[in-house]
This record gives sequence, C-alpha cells and structure tokens, in this order.
Amino acid sequence: MPTVRIPTVLRKHTGGEGQVSAEGTTVGEVFDALVTAHPDLEEQLFEDGRLRGFVNVFVEDEDIRFIDGLDSPVGADDEISIMPAVAGGMA
Repeated sequence: MPTVRIPTVLRKHTGGEGQVSAEGTTVGEVFDALVTAHPDLEEQLFEDGRLRGFVNVFVEDEDIRFIDGLDSPVGADDEISIMPAVAGGMA
C-alpha cells in the first residue's frame, strides 16, 4: 500500500502521524482514501476538487505536475510526499 509523507504543518490533521498508508493506484485514489480517513486534510489540500496551488506532490522523487497530476500512477511500495510551497524571505 502506498505511503504518504505528511509535512509537519499538516500533522495536526492526522493525529500527529508523519506517514500514513492509503489504498490506491493513482495519486488521486490515494488522496481520496487519505481524506476519507482524515477529513480535515481535504480543505488543506483541495479547492474545488483540485489540488491547491501551493501544494506540491511527489511520487518517489517525481513531481506529479510533470507526470499526470492526480492521475499519476503509484505502486504498492511507492512513497508520496506532500510539500507545501514556502514563500517569503527578506524584504
């Protein structure tokens, strides 16, 4: 079953878990299972059924934006990483 790495900022929505396993053969299916198990994540990850613009997702080390987005395939042993974009800096 694929594993999803949860960034620290979102762990309050997973009971503090840094890694969560979820069923699915695509990123979208895995995320559907993820938000079913942890409903508070849906608002953090999605807007109008699409990933929020500041949420970056990688399967292994591949950015899903350059594969097939939420339709990107995942294997049973794959690791999916959620990485919120970071902005800011010195003014």
